[in-house]
Amino acid sequence: MVIPRRTERQRGALATECVIALGILATAVIPLSLGFLQEMKLCRSYYYKAVAMELIDGEIEVLLAGEARQFATGENEYVPHGRAVTNLPAGKFTLTVGGDRLRLDWHALARNQGGKVSREVRTR
Repeated sequence: MVIPRRTERQRGALATECVIALGILATAVIPLSLGFLQEMKLCRSYYYKAVAMELIDGEIEVLLAGEARQFATGENEYVPHGRAVTNLPAGKFTLTVGGDRLRLDWHALARNQGGKVSREVRTR
């Protein structure tokens, strides 16, 4: 079997093709990977918001059942009782009592961590 020897020109053409192929690959893959990273952050933010909504809805039920009487009128710091709090990033729960309304808010302390979630209900 005879193996033909490649000329210098053929070797240069092969190297050029490899560089161009890597350039095309990088041009396609880098934007895709950045898009996936953004999507991952957005999904995490939606997850935090969903967990906060579930917690707030449950806590509002407890407050409407009578626990709201323990709080003074105005803005109060609130400590939720659900275990799902461990799934949330650092944030602050605030209960606002005013007249016949209760409002429970959760604010994430960091940016892009779910934002603000609020529920307001009438007690009567």
